[in-house]
Amino acid sequence: MQGNLPPEAQEKLEELQDLQEKAQTVAAQKQQAESQLTEAETALDELDDIDEDTVMYREVGELLVQTDYAEAQDDLEDKVDNLEIRVQSLEKQEQRVEDQFEELQSELQEMLGGAGGMMGGPGAGGA
Repeated sequence: MQGNLPPEAQEKLEELQDLQEKAQTVAAQKQQAESQLTEAETALDELDDIDEDTVMYREVGELLVQTDYAEAQDDLEDKVDNLEIRVQSLEKQEQRVEDQFEELQSELQEMLGGAGGMMGGPGAGGA
C-alpha cells in the first residue's frame, strides 16, 4: 500500500514513524528518571530517621565509600533537584514530540483526503 502513496505522503508517513520511535525513547527516559527520582526522594526521607552520628556509606562505582550525614543529605538533595529538572525537561520534550506527531498526522490525513479516491484509480497526473 505504501508503494501507492504519493511521495509527499510517503515522506510524512516516514516522519510519523520516526516521531513515534522518538516518543517511545523519550517516554522510556522519562520513566527511568521518574523511578530514580522516587528512589532519591525515598532515600532522603529515610535519612530523616537516621541519627546524624551513624556511619554511612555511598556507592562510588563498584566501591562503598564512607560519608558523613551532611554530605549524604547534600548529595541526595542535589540528586533530587537534578532529577526533578530532568523529568520536567523530558515532559516538555514529550509534549513537543506529541504536538509534532499530531500536526504531521493531520497533514498526512489532509494529503490523503485531498487525493480522494485517486489512490486506486487512474494516475493523479498533472501539468
